[in-house]
Amino acid sequence: MSDEKPTRRDILRPLHLLGIALGCGVFAAVVTLVATGAFTSRVNTAIANGTYDGLTPIALGLVVGGGAFIVTLLFLAMLILVVDPAEVTKTVDRPVLYDPETPDEPDSDKPGRTSSSS
Repeated sequence: MSDEKPTRRDILRPLHLLGIALGCGVFAAVVTLVATGAFTSRVNTAIANGTYDGLTPIALGLVVGGGAFIVTLLFLAMLILVVDPAEVTKTVDRPVLYDPETPDEPDSDKPGRTSSSS
């Protein structure tokens, strides 16, 4: 494996962000099409006869897929804005969720604390 760290430019490739958003949009559209019965003969016959009321499943799938694409793209863009360019190149040498300084001495030995043994 390579020891090279990704740069901010590598992380922010617009084509990758668009690809992820497009994948989410297509997934949402396909789920909507399957859920509304777009592939069933009953729904297709009703659409062909003109007796289907409301938005057709294909139009609804396009609307839901487009909405999911836009929401995913905006969400990913907001997450990318959070990344500090200096933090991307810095290496992390310790666990992230630990306190900045870990005490080496027990609590009873700290100055200013008195033991209540009496």
